Formats: sequence, C-alpha cells, structure tokens
Amino acid sequence: PKLDFATSVRTLVQYNHGFAVMSTNSKANPGYPGGSVVGFAPDENGRPVFIFSGMSTHTQDLLADPRCSVTIAAKEFKGAADGRVNLMGKVKLVPSEEREALKDIYLAKHPGAFWVNFGDFNWFRMDEIEDIRFVGGFARAGNVTPEEYAAASPDEISAFGMHVANHMNDDHMDSTIAMISSQIPGLDVSEAVITSVDSLGMYVKVTRTPRASDQPQQFKLRLPFPRKAEDRKDVKNIIVEMTRSAAAASKEE
Repeated sequence: PKLDFATSVRTLVQYNHGFAVMSTNSKANPGYPGGSVVGFAPDENGRPVFIFSGMSTHTQDLLADPRCSVTIAAKEFKGAADGRVNLMGKVKLVPSEEREALKDIYLAKHPGAFWVNFGDFNWFRMDEIEDIRFVGGFARAGNVTPEEYAAASPDEISAFGMHVANHMNDDHMDSTIAMISSQIPGLDVSEAVITSVDSLGMYVKVTRTPRASDQPQQFKLRLPFPRKAEDRKDVKNIIVEMTRSAAAASKEE
C-alpha cells in the first residue's frame, strides 16, 4: 500500500524544508518566465504563504500578473527518483486583517525570519490553486485536482519519518536488507537506504550488482507495513515485527 496522490502531495508540501522555485510572468521581460527560489510555509489548508520584499522582482511580477507556478521538492530530494510537485495558480496579496495570523505559520517553518515584522515586506498567498502536477518518482506521476488537495491531510507519521529513517540507516541497515530479502525473494542488495517513512510503509533506495554485470544498479522500492502505523511507538513496533519475521524466514531457508 501507498499513500494516495492527494495525501502524498499534501504531505510533501507540509514537510518540505520551506523553499521552492517560483516561476512568474516577468514584468521586465514580457513573454519570459522569471524564476526565483523563495521561502514559503503552507497554511492549514495547504496553501503556500510567502513574504516578499517590495523591491524583489517576483513581487513586481505578481502585482502585475498573479498567475505563477511553484515547484516544491521533497525534503529528502536528491534526484529524479524523489518526489516533487508543481502548483499552478494565482498568488495575491493577503488582506491586511489576515496578515498577523500568518506570522506564526511562517515562523514555525522559518524561525529566523525576522523580516516578518518589516513594514516594506508584503504577505502573499496562493489562494487560487488551479492545477497540481505530481511526480513521486519513476513510474509514479499524475495530476491531483485542487478539490482533492484541499480535502487531503498530511500524513502524520511523515512528520518524523526521516528521524526513523536516519536511525535505521545509521544503525540497522542490515535489518533493512533482511526485510527486503524476506519480502522480495531473490533480490540481493548490498546497500539499502531508507529515504522516507509514512504510515503505510517505507521507500528504500537499494544498490545491487547483477550477476551478469560488474556495474552496480541503484533504484527505489517500496517496503509496505503489515498494517497502518498510528504513532511513533507503533512505527517502532512494526519495524521490530518485520525484522523478526525476516530473521525467522531466513532461518527456515
């Protein structure tokens, strides 16, 4: 089992490191897109919130034409096998009566953003999301409707999933390799790096050298949990169960 596309997108946006590539319609160079790396934070509905200097080119672009796209990569993004999403829509100035409430949302993602109190900085939000394109890795891509995105909630386990992944990668990679061997008989891997953990399972980047070649191959696979994990303790219990099951299966061979 995997998270559905809408939940995957909502989760990626929620737990991203807080930076994205914004492409605006350039005011200075009509007909050309203007690209900028910008900070953002999602609000409770998953809408990206921004605070920009009045002098920045993307501020001027948005004031002239609010249509833009925002490309957000997963926090663990290292290449084409990792997730990314593109949100297309209209980014507009936030009404003055709503701006104060956005400070806490933005500071939760960017604790050092002292400029949230500067008078010459402007609050923007993508209020109208019109199209969502998602790539979750090789052979996993598609569109999510704005309605599906708005109705989805971030996967709660993913909030701390990388802490679990890092612990497993640093101290228990042999257990991960054993779980792969148990679930996918015949697949012999020399390295297994967990890249993400969610409530339904783990994505693992594995390395193997085929018998007919001396060139190592790397690819990502899915290790599903036997049941949905409810909290951090449950994730630990499930992984322990999977590890013991793999060890028992190995002894029987």
